[in-house]
Amino acid sequence: MSIATAEDNIPAFFDISYKLYSNDTKIAQMERRFYKNELNNYIFSSESKTTGLISFFRKDHIVEISNWNITNSNIMPLHYSYQHTGGKKDRDVEINFNWESGQIINRVNNSIWHMKTQTGVLDKLLYQLVIMIDLKSGNIPEKYIIADGGKIKEYLFKYIQDEVIETPIGNFNTMKLARYKKNKQETFLWCAYDLDFLPIKVITKENDGRLSKAIIKSINGFK
Repeated sequence: MSIATAEDNIPAFFDISYKLYSNDTKIAQMERRFYKNELNNYIFSSESKTTGLISFFRKDHIVEISNWNITNSNIMPLHYSYQHTGGKKDRDVEINFNWESGQIINRVNNSIWHMKTQTGVLDKLLYQLVIMIDLKSGNIPEKYIIADGGKIKEYLFKYIQDEVIETPIGNFNTMKLARYKKNKQETFLWCAYDLDFLPIKVITKENDGRLSKAIIKSINGFK
């Protein structure tokens, strides 16, 4: 990523809603926000809840929050949290990035791991916003380094092609990217040129063969 231009290419603040599908069945709705808090830190949050018929049988509720800022033109994650309730097993995750001590403290439920900070390391929500910053600055991402589950992981990306995507809020010219994990193709993202490269459609092949899909439903921002 061209870090020197990160500040100039931060996306406009937004509120977004997505419909979530498992294969072709709608299962949930997701809300995402990008804004600044009272401490002048950037906040990128994601909240999803089951909807429709499936909500009668399970009440999954997932909240992710990435708190970050820019220091000396470097994108610096500060704190990440993830809470999943209402499923088969609750999951509570917290990651603190202590840049002064060079330590990352990752807690998953009652287990704690300590890792060393690395240049460019991100959390697993923040990288989805950094994709937008990279594309807006003219750089197609090849790799992101992610602190996740007590490990430092690599997410690999590849440009596929430009496509026009039809959505409930209109048609958009998009850049289609593929994300690879452990050299296995896993996720496709369609990032809209006119929305600061916001992913308006995402399809993921799950380990059990199901296709999970997120498609934009509504948007407030980018004016």
